[in-house]
Amino acid sequence: MLRKIHILFLLGLGFILAQAQETIPFRLTKYNNIIVKALVNHKDSLHLMFQIAMQDASISPERTRKADHITFSSDDISDNNTLQIAQITKTNIRFFNNELTGHEADGKIGTGLFSGKVFKIDYDNNRFVVYDQLPDIKGYQAIPLYPERDQLYINANNIIDNKAQEGHFLLQSGYSGGLLYSNQFAEENELDKRLKITTEKTLKDSSGKSVITKQGILPQLKIGGIIMDQVSAGFFAGDIKTHKVNYFGADTLRRFIWIFSADRTTAYIKPSKYFTAPYYKIN
Repeated sequence: MLRKIHILFLLGLGFILAQAQETIPFRLTKYNNIIVKALVNHKDSLHLMFQIAMQDASISPERTRKADHITFSSDDISDNNTLQIAQITKTNIRFFNNELTGHEADGKIGTGLFSGKVFKIDYDNNRFVVYDQLPDIKGYQAIPLYPERDQLYINANNIIDNKAQEGHFLLQSGYSGGLLYSNQFAEENELDKRLKITTEKTLKDSSGKSVITKQGILPQLKIGGIIMDQVSAGFFAGDIKTHKVNYFGADTLRRFIWIFSADRTTAYIKPSKYFTAPYYKIN
C-alpha cells in the first residue's frame, strides 16, 4: 500500500513538474510595476519593467545601469539580442531605444518573453510561471481576451447608479493607477457628473489649451462574475482630447492572479491578496 502511494505521489509530482516549465521571480514596486532582472547579450545587467501592452523590449534614456552591449541602428532599433531572465534564455530579441519606462527600471520587456506559451502572473508569490499547456484552472474564472497588435483587451461593466455600461479596456501594466478612461468614454457617460471626483489638476500648453486630469471613484466594476467595489478611476477633460483608449492599469491588474492562454484569446482570473487593498494615489 505504501509503495502504491509513493508511486502515485511521484506520478503526481512528475505531472506538476511537466506542467510548470519555468518560474521567473519578480519585484513589485510601490508604483505597482513589475520588475525583473535581465542579462542582455551576456554582458549588460538590467532591471526591466514588464509591459503587458507590448511584444518586444526597450531601453530607457533615463536608465541607471549601462546597456553598452546593445547596438542600435540609426532608427533606434536593435535586433538579434540575447536575453536571459532567471532560467529562460531568448534569442533574436528586438530592443527599441529611448522609450520611457516605469520607476526603478532601465527599460521594458513585453509578452514576447512568453511567446507560444501559457503564462501566469502570480501576484501572491511575486513570480511568473510559464507552461507548455494550460495548468489546473480550478477556482479561476475564464474571461475573453481581445488581442490587437500585440496588445490585450478585456471587456468589463462599469456600474454607476445601478446602471451598467460596458467598457473595452487595454491591459496596461505601465500605468500605476487603476482605471483610466478615454476622452470619448468619459464624455459619453458624463463621468464628470456621475463619478465622485477626489482630485483635479489643470495643465496648459504653450498655446493656452488646457488638459485637466481628474481622479474619481467608480462604485463598481464587474469582470465576468467578479465585482470590484470603489475602484480608482481617472479621466482627462479640457481642450486637449488625445486619450483614445481605456486603461486597465497596474493597480487593478495586481488585484488578480492571471493565467493567459497560449493563443492569448482567454484569461483565467481569481482574486489575489491585493483584491481589497487601498488604491495607489495618483499625484
